[in-house]
Amino acid sequence: MLFDDLLNNPAKWMVESKDEHDIVLTSRIRLARNLTATPFPGWATRQQRADTLALTSAEARQLPAMKGGYYAELSELNQQQKQLLVERHLISRELAARSEGCAVLISRNQNASILFNEEDHLRLQYILPGIQLKKAWNAVSKIDSGLEAKLPYAYNTRLGYLTACPTNLGTGMRASVMMHLPGLVISEQMQQVVQAAVQLNITVRGLYGEGTEATGNLFQISNQSTLGDSEEQIVERMTRFTSDLAHQEWNARRKLLQSASLQVKDRVSRAYGLLTNATLLSTQEALGLLSFLRMGASLDIFSHQALKHVNKTILNIQPAHLARLSTTEQTSSEDRDQIRADIIRKELSGS
Repeated sequence: MLFDDLLNNPAKWMVESKDEHDIVLTSRIRLARNLTATPFPGWATRQQRADTLALTSAEARQLPAMKGGYYAELSELNQQQKQLLVERHLISRELAARSEGCAVLISRNQNASILFNEEDHLRLQYILPGIQLKKAWNAVSKIDSGLEAKLPYAYNTRLGYLTACPTNLGTGMRASVMMHLPGLVISEQMQQVVQAAVQLNITVRGLYGEGTEATGNLFQISNQSTLGDSEEQIVERMTRFTSDLAHQEWNARRKLLQSASLQVKDRVSRAYGLLTNATLLSTQEALGLLSFLRMGASLDIFSHQALKHVNKTILNIQPAHLARLSTTEQTSSEDRDQIRADIIRKELSGS
C-alpha cells in the first residue's frame, strides 16, 4: 500500500458521522506495550531502537488485520507526510517529532494503526465512528493477543503492563471518544462537565489530545487512570459517561433553541454567510463557523446536502492537507487560508 493510496482513500470514520445529531464522531482504543529486557525508546540507544523495530514490525506485519497495510519508517517520511498522518489521527504528534528507529503500520481500512518506538515500544490503536468503544476494544484486543503470542511483553502481576509513563501502568489502555459539544460550550456548562469527569477519573482534552485546545467545539473524552480497573470496566465507564454526555449536549442544543431561538438562528446564518463568502479563513475560524453550521443542521435550522460531508471537509482544510493541494512548493499561511476558503465555498455550494 502506497502513501498516496492511503490519502486518496480515507477511512469511513474520517469522513462519515454515525451519529444522527453529529455529536459523537469517533471511538478509539489505544494500548501501550513494551518488551522485556529492552530499554524504553527514550532511554534506548539508536541500535537498540533499530533492533526492537526490526523484531516488532516483522511480527506486526504478519497479523491478519495488518496484512497489506501501509508501513513506513519515520525517517523515510518528510515533514508534510508526517503532519498529514497526524491530522488523520493515524499517528501521534510525539511520533511525528521522532525519526530514527520509529515507524508506523496502518491497516488497509485505516481503522487500526501500530506505532513503533514512540514513548513505548508499541502503541496499538483502533478507531471506529460513533460510540463503539466495546467493538473497538474487541478488535484491538485481537491484534494485541496476536503480538503477545509472539513477543515478550513486559508484564508484572501486581502492576500489569509496564509502560514508559507511570500513568499508563496496568491495562495500558486509553479509551477515548471524540465529541462535538457546541451546545454545552455556548450554555457555559463545560466546566461542570470537566468537574464531573474528574470525579470518574476521566479527562477532557482538545482535538489532538493532551496539550491541545478544543477548536471547533471538538473534545476528546478519555479515561485518566489505567491501573486498578479491567479493560472491560474502563470501556463500560467511558461508554456510559459519553452516552450521558451526548444526551446532555442534545438537551442543551434544544434548550438554546427554545430560550434564544433568534440568536441561535442568527449565529448559524452568519456562519453560513461567512463560510460561503469569505476569501480567507484560518483553521480555527473555519472550524468555529462549521461548528455552528453543524449544530444548526442538527436542529433543522439549516439543511444542506453538503453538510453530509462536513467531516471530510474538516479533514481537507487542515494545514498539511491544504499544502498538499497547493500548486506551489512553498505554501504561506495566507495561501492556505485562501485555499481553505475556496474548498469550503465549493463544498457548501455543492459544486
